[in-house]
Amino acid sequence: QVRVLESGGGSVQPGGSLRLSCTASGNTDRINLMGWFRQAPGREREAVSGFYTRTNAKYYADSVKDRFTISQGKDETTVYLQMTMLGPEDTAMYYCAAAEPRMAGSWNLPTRYEYWGQGTQVTVSS
Repeated sequence: QVRVLESGGGSVQPGGSLRLSCTASGNTDRINLMGWFRQAPGREREAVSGFYTRTNAKYYADSVKDRFTISQGKDETTVYLQMTMLGPEDTAMYYCAAAEPRMAGSWNLPTRYEYWGQGTQVTVSS
């Protein structure tokens, strides 16, 4: 079993920054992809960023490119999401997810991921 736990959300003013953390623990030997998604009220869950743990390949949604940076921690299944130049449009619940190679699909598809965290709220307002 794999458990995913994210943290680091909070409230920030427009233009500010936050750093989210995520760790997958348990039986993580087959995990090869970590992703961040977000969901605002009344909207569908959208992909934010993905990190392939074996190749260090990184991917970003167009809406966050050049503002958000995904990185890997000391453990292979620990990732961070550094968010800068935050705006009200970034307000959402942010979810971290982990995936094994057996699941098909691109990094930005929720169906690619088997294991999800409970989410951490990010609110950007003045």
